[in-house]
Amino acid sequence: MLMPSVFGETLLDGFFGFPTRENFGRSGNTNGLMQTDITETDNSYEVTMNLPGFQKEDVKGELRDGYLIVSARTDSSNEEKDKNGRYIRRERYSGTCSRSFYVGENVRQEDISARFENGTLKLSIPRQEPAPAVDESKYIAIQG
Repeated sequence: MLMPSVFGETLLDGFFGFPTRENFGRSGNTNGLMQTDITETDNSYEVTMNLPGFQKEDVKGELRDGYLIVSARTDSSNEEKDKNGRYIRRERYSGTCSRSFYVGENVRQEDISARFENGTLKLSIPRQEPAPAVDESKYIAIQG
C-alpha cells in the first residue's frame, strides 16, 4: 500500500536544502558550498569562492602562519504556526564551514583584497616570487 509522504524518502530529505550524508557524494559536492576557483595572473592569484545562502557578515577571512583561512557561519530558523498560534513545524539550523590555503609566510593582511557579492567571495592575493635558496656550505672540521 502506498502511503503519502510529507517529507520525501526520509524525514531529513531536503532538510533546509543543506547537504546531508546522502547528497554529499563521493566528489565532495555540497551544492556549491565553498567551491573555489583559483586563477593566476602576472601579479596575483584570484580566488573565487561560492558561499550560497551566506551574508557578508557571516564570512570571515584570517591570515595565520602563512595560511589564508576563510570561514562562514550561519544560523537560521523556520517557524510555522497555525491560526491558533500552535506550532505546525519548527526547524533550526546552525552550521560552520571553512577552507584554508597556503599563501606564504611573506604575504601580509594588508596585501589581500576581498569583495563579497551575491553569495560569491572574491579574493586577490599578491604573487610572491620564491626567494632563491642560498647555498650554505657547511664544513666539517678535520682533526689530525
